[in-house]
Formats: sequence, C-alpha cells, structure tokens
Amino acid sequence: MILTLLIAFFSLIALMVIHEFGHFIIAKKFGVKVEEFGIGYPPRIYGKKFGETIYSINLIPFGAFVRIFGEEGDIHDAKSFSNLAIWKRMLIVLGGVLAFWVAAIVIFSVLFSIGAKVPVGDQDIQGVSDVSVTIMSVQKGSPAEAAGLKSGDIITGVSEAGSPELIEVKKIGDFQEFVKTSNGDPVTVWVDRNGQDVKFDVTPRVNPPEGQGATGIALERMATIIQKVPWYMAPVKGIAFTWEVTVKSLQGIFSLLANLFSGRGVPSGAELAGPIGITIFLANAASYGVGFFLYFIGSISVLVAIFNLFPIPALDGGKMVFLAIEKVMGKPVPVKVEQALTIIFFVLLILMSLFITVRFDIPRLVDFWKAGL
Repeated sequence: MILTLLIAFFSLIALMVIHEFGHFIIAKKFGVKVEEFGIGYPPRIYGKKFGETIYSINLIPFGAFVRIFGEEGDIHDAKSFSNLAIWKRMLIVLGGVLAFWVAAIVIFSVLFSIGAKVPVGDQDIQGVSDVSVTIMSVQKGSPAEAAGLKSGDIITGVSEAGSPELIEVKKIGDFQEFVKTSNGDPVTVWVDRNGQDVKFDVTPRVNPPEGQGATGIALERMATIIQKVPWYMAPVKGIAFTWEVTVKSLQGIFSLLANLFSGRGVPSGAELAGPIGITIFLANAASYGVGFFLYFIGSISVLVAIFNLFPIPALDGGKMVFLAIEKVMGKPVPVKVEQALTIIFFVLLILMSLFITVRFDIPRLVDFWKAGL
C-alpha cells in the first residue's frame, strides 16, 4: 500500500516537472535566462549551478518551478523574458501546457504497445473486448481464502459442488446471484489462474461479517478498452487517443460548469479531488495493473493541461490573458496589478485545494488506509 502511494505521488511530481520543463526548454530556445529549475518548493535542500541556471531540490515536495529572468518585471535586457516579442512570450507560457499533452501522447503510445484492461462495471459497453470478472482481494479467514482462491484469479464460471453443469460468469452480478441462491451450500468456483483452468470448492457464509460478503472476495469486472497494436502504430494511436480524451474531458468540464452555474450542483458520477485525492486514485489504479495506471495518469495529464489554460491569474491561461491585453493595449499590464491579482487568485486556489483536501481527500485517505490493513 505504501509503495503504491509513493509510486502514485512521484508520478504526479514527474508530471509537474515535465510541465515546468516545457517552460524551461522554450525559454532556453529563445535565449532567455532561466535563473532556477527546482523540484519541490523552497526552502532549498540542495542546488547546483550549471551555466546560468541553478538546478535545485527543495523541501516541500508538491510540484516544481522555474524562475525565468524578467518574468515578473519590465527588465530591458537581451536575456529578459519581458524583452521578448509577445508571441515568443506566449509560446514560453504555453510550453508547460503543451508539455502535458506531449506527456499524454507518450504515455498513451506506450499504452497501445502493451494494451490495457480497465474496470467497467456490469453495464453493457460497446467497443470493449476480453471482459472478465477478476478477484481483486481475498479477506483473511474467509471461505475463499480457506478454499485457496487468490487475488488476480479470473472467475470463469460457477456450479453446484460436484455438478458438471457450469454457469458462465461474465458479470459480477452473475457470481453474486449464484452464491446468494446457494443458501450456504458448497459451490464450485472455476478460475483462470495464469492461463491454467483451476476449480475450488467454496462454502459461502449465510451470515458474513459486515462488508465482506458470503465468500469474502472483492470482485472487479475488467475489459480491454485499448487493444495492443504493432509498435510502429502505437504513436499514431497515442496521438488519436490523446485527442479523443481531450474532447471528452472538455465535454465533461463543460457539463460540470453548466451544472454548477445553473445551480444543479455536481453532476452524478463526478468527484472533486485535490492532490491527495488524485494520488489515492492513482494508487488504486496501480492495483489494477500497469495498463490502467498508465491510462489514468495519461488522462490526468490531459485534464491538468486543460485546467492550466483557464483564464485565471496564477495559471498559464491567466498569464496568456495578461499578454493578450498587452497586445491589444500596446503596453503591459502594470507589474503591481498583475502581481496583486496573481497572489489573490493563488491564495484562492490554495484555499479551495485545502477545502477539497479536508472535505473529500482526507476521508478517502482514511478509507484507503483501512482497506490496506
């Protein structure tokens, strides 16, 4: 459990580093001085200067940053951000957002080279294949553990103990309904374990402990939504899938905002999450395998790219608004005004993040911790 949390956490940090690297590389391309490229936020733990840039590791491990010379003031210098043409400054600002999309393309390209199975629930879904019901966990002391069932087993069928009549299991409900009607009589569970067909006799409990079920197993219905393709087609599929995820994400965000502004609240199925919540979602995704983990983090990369384009001071989209105003007005927004608005909205974003963390993420963390004990 701790390992999956760490993997999820450092994967998010890696996305933030990639984002800042997008700003960094384009600034360097245009000859702008980058004063510091930092992983984490100050105070600084370690820093080393190469050329004109300090590369640092910092104490607060919740992101990354670049300090670009002249970004926060009108400095007339050949290596100053503020001395560049507006279109070049816009490209530097957009570099971080574009880096998220590039990361998503790379992640999805890898995904198409290996294929991916994801949880789909019991609903009928078009365009999926290789549907299976997988045992995700087995409770200690349960009938399933006593019979020898293990996490990762794929349930293919069930039958009455000793009966040759096999009932195929394609949905979680198929298994649950059969066990329920057994009324505590032994049943035979047929599974695919590492490609081998194996059967186990299980005696369901009539009065199981709360939250464990009659057999003591947690099930997930999985389906292949991303088919493995030849390596030379993976990048093409990765680009197309990134576009598809972007369009669907925009539709989802539009639906969310429409509901909020109309007073209907958060749409059914939507969940608010801060950094801790996203880390927990990623950790849960890792438990379903590499394919679903990559699918999830690639989708997050797209969502964060879109969020960063919101026209809010303190985000890249807000910086783009200030540059657009400068282009239209023929002069930059006063530095003090831009800094004040940026600080105000930064504080608001932090407060919103804290609210989501306390209201939604901490309960998720408690539940995640209890589930791992």
